Amino acid sequence: MAHRKEHRRAEGRGTPYADALTAFTERVRLVTPDQWDAPTPCADWTVRDLVNHLTGEQLWVPELLMGSTIAEVGTRFDGDVLGDDPVGAWTAASAAARDAFAVPGSTELTVHLSFGDVSGQYYLDQLTADAVVHAWDLAEGIGRLTRLPDDLVDFALAEYTGYGDLSGSGLFDPPLPVPDDAGPQTRMLALTGRRDRP
Repeated sequence: MAHRKEHRRAEGRGTPYADALTAFTERVRLVTPDQWDAPTPCADWTVRDLVNHLTGEQLWVPELLMGSTIAEVGTRFDGDVLGDDPVGAWTAASAAARDAFAVPGSTELTVHLSFGDVSGQYYLDQLTADAVVHAWDLAEGIGRLTRLPDDLVDFALAEYTGYGDLSGSGLFDPPLPVPDDAGPQTRMLALTGRRDRP
């Protein structure tokens, strides 16, 4: 990814990634027992499915930063990774992932992803943007905290703008048109095929 924010801080706590995980955590802790099966803006994903997806992503982080390949990790993190304690599973996985990226030099490592080798920085930026948009998905699913922190919105907007049309990946709906005066969160969500609410 060519985009690099000039104000980007060093690895570890206080980074956009750590802040995005915190934002997601805030919303996970607001999920009530009857909301785990509630729908989200992600097609076919309930609140539990969404939290399971992002938890699984964080479980991969220490493995991939240590040089493991997708094949070497295999199916270890497939299926349900939340068990009987979704909040605890998310908290543990996100803390381990944050700690892995806090190791000096982690962003210079080569990470073996499914589509090829990338830098640790590229992987970090991708995870950060993903956590931001999914924090909104979760907020919509539970009806709480649907306005995201401005700095995280700006980060994700810049990342997704740099990716171009994301629908070609099969992971996103086509981008949506927005008014010229649309705010950053509306524009960021529109790039991922999501419609922000006024």
